[in-house]
Amino acid sequence: MTHSTSTLRPAAVAGSFYPGSAGVLARDLRRLLSAARPEQGNHQARRPKAIIVPHAGYVYSGAIAASVYAPLHALRASIQRVVLLGPTHRVAVDGLAIPSVSAFATPLGEVRLDREAMRRIARLPQVVVSDAAHAMEHSLEVQLPFLQTVLERFLLVPLAVGAAAPGEVAEVLEALWGGDETLIVISSDLSHFLPYARACETDSETARHIVALDAKLNHQQACGATPVNGFLLAARRHGLQAQLLDLRNSGDTAGDKARVVGYGAFSFTPEGADAH
Repeated sequence: MTHSTSTLRPAAVAGSFYPGSAGVLARDLRRLLSAARPEQGNHQARRPKAIIVPHAGYVYSGAIAASVYAPLHALRASIQRVVLLGPTHRVAVDGLAIPSVSAFATPLGEVRLDREAMRRIARLPQVVVSDAAHAMEHSLEVQLPFLQTVLERFLLVPLAVGAAAPGEVAEVLEALWGGDETLIVISSDLSHFLPYARACETDSETARHIVALDAKLNHQQACGATPVNGFLLAARRHGLQAQLLDLRNSGDTAGDKARVVGYGAFSFTPEGADAH
């Protein structure tokens, strides 16, 4: 089935942030997911309601992202909707932007959007429709191949988050919260371009705030501070418990330690969630 460009958002960063070839991309994802840290295996039985995951090129942050995506494979049949929030990097937006298209494409195929859910939240004043905000935005796109690999069939609600108060983000999340069928994914890197040792210290402190559900991060601590803060408000309201699964930076993964970018992987589970 073919789509006109008016109904399909084509991949914008395939071939730069991640491989443009479907075969190479699938191979790299299998390698990253199978190598996800074995010591995190105790989290695989927990059912996360939400995750925070980095969005750099896979060579930099793919291994960190894999640590939080790999456990989702066990839930692949039950997660039917993904609510994906990430910061805008290229287009300024007031509020949270949804696109008008019906699908996003990656080299692995198309991801259908949950148009019904998007119509529901479009009534909120902080939600705007902007295809421009999504056209070149990598913070959302780089998550899609991981989701396509670890889940079966799911609908996507993509939100490009610009200038918004944490409470406005939390209100949108409340409207989309759902039950076990809905996974919330917040896309954010941590500190940017600090020397290695200072970045480690800064990101460790940021991780402590995230695990404590402290919704007061600034954009020096996390480029996705706006969606993260909004989510942390909602997580506290819903009694979620946070777990840090991985915390590294580009100096750990790509070698150069003079100016690094920090990456964290976090999982959020309902309080008292058991292994079944």
